[in-house]
Amino acid sequence: MRVAVPTIRWTPWRFVTAFGAVSLLSDVVYEGARSVIGPYLATLGASATLVGLVTGAGEAFALAGRLGTGPLADRTRAYWPLVLIGYAVTVVSVPALGLTTALWLAAALFIAERAGKAIRGPARDVMISYAAAAIGRGKGFAVHEALDQAGGVAGPLLVAAVLAATAQHYRPAFLALAVPGVAALLLLLWLRAGVPDPHRFEPRPHPGAAPAPANARLPRSFWTYLAFTVLTTVGYATFGVLSFHLATRHVVPPAVVPVVYAAAMGVDAFAALASGWLYDRAGFRVLAAVPVLTALIPLATFTTTSATAIAGVLAWGAVLGIQESTMRAAIADIVPAARRGTAYGIFAAGLGGATLVGGLLTGALYDYSITVLIVTVAGIQAVALALFLTTVRPATRPARPA
Repeated sequence: MRVAVPTIRWTPWRFVTAFGAVSLLSDVVYEGARSVIGPYLATLGASATLVGLVTGAGEAFALAGRLGTGPLADRTRAYWPLVLIGYAVTVVSVPALGLTTALWLAAALFIAERAGKAIRGPARDVMISYAAAAIGRGKGFAVHEALDQAGGVAGPLLVAAVLAATAQHYRPAFLALAVPGVAALLLLLWLRAGVPDPHRFEPRPHPGAAPAPANARLPRSFWTYLAFTVLTTVGYATFGVLSFHLATRHVVPPAVVPVVYAAAMGVDAFAALASGWLYDRAGFRVLAAVPVLTALIPLATFTTTSATAIAGVLAWGAVLGIQESTMRAAIADIVPAARRGTAYGIFAAGLGGATLVGGLLTGALYDYSITVLIVTVAGIQAVALALFLTTVRPATRPARPA
C-alpha cells in the first residue's frame, strides 16, 4: 500500500515573497514612524543628544533583545508564535504615538516598537534562511529586503501626505499607520496556515546527516565577522540624528523629511538586490563597501546644501540595505541551522549595542562639533576596513543553491 507523504504546497520563492509582503506592510507602519521620529521628538522638547539616545536605544532594543529571543527560537522552534507576537507589538505601539503629548511616553513607545522587532527578528530570519537555501541566500534575503523596503518607501510617503493635509500635525499621521498594521497581521496569519513548518525547505547537507546539536559552539569565523560588523556600525548615525539636522538647520522643509527618508528606502532596496546578487557570485568581498560608504555619510549629510545632504542620506540608505540583506544572509552561510537563531540573536545584539553607541556618539558630537564628528567617523571606518581586509574576507564562502 502506498503511503502518502506530506508535502509543502508553497515553493521557496513563494514563501520568501509572501513574507516580504508581510514585511512591506509592517514597514509602512514602523518606517513611516521612524521617518519623522526625530522632528516629532524635537517638537516635544528633545535635543539632538536625546534624539540620538532614544533612537539609538530603540535600535539597541530591536537588536540586542535578540540575545534572548534568538536562543529561545533555537530551543523551542516556536518560530511562528514569536513572529506573531513581535509584529503585534509594532502594530499597537506606532499608532499609540498619535495619542500622547508626553516626551517620555513617546520615547517609550518608540523603544517598545523596536522591542517588537527583537521578538520576531531571529525567528523570521531563520525561517527565511530555510527557504533561501534553495534559491541562493544572497538573492533570497535581498528579495525579502527589497519588498520590505517597498514599505519603507510607502510609509514615509503616507506620513508626508498626511502631514501635508493636516498642516504638519504628526498625530493623525501616526494614527493612519494602524491600517497597514492590521493588514500585515492578517497576511501573516494566512502565511502561517500555508507553511506551518518552513524548516522543510532546507535539506540536510547530505543524506543521513544528523543536524548539529543546539549547544554546539559557534564557528570562529562568526566572531570575526561580528567584530567587523560592530566596529563599522559604531560610526553609523541613526536617521533620527540625520533628520534632526535636516529639520532644525532648515536644510529641507519638515514635510520633505519623510520624502527624503522614502528615497533612502528606495536606495536601500536597490542596494539589497545588487549586493545580494554580487554576494552569491563574489562572496564576502562585497561587504567592503559598508565602511567606505559609512565614512562618507556625515561628510555629505551634515551640510546646509540640500542636494549634498540628501546624497548623504541616500548613502545611509545604501548601507542599511546591505546590513539588512547581505550581512544577514552571510550568517546563514557561516553557522549551521541548529544554531542559527542564536547566531542571529548574538549578531543583532552586537549590531544593537553598536547602534546605541553610534546614535549617542553621533548625536553628542553633532552638538559639540560637526567637524570632529566627521573626522571621528572616518577614523572608525578606516579601522573597520582594515579589520575586514585582514581577517573577515577569507573566512568563508557563500553556499550556492542546488
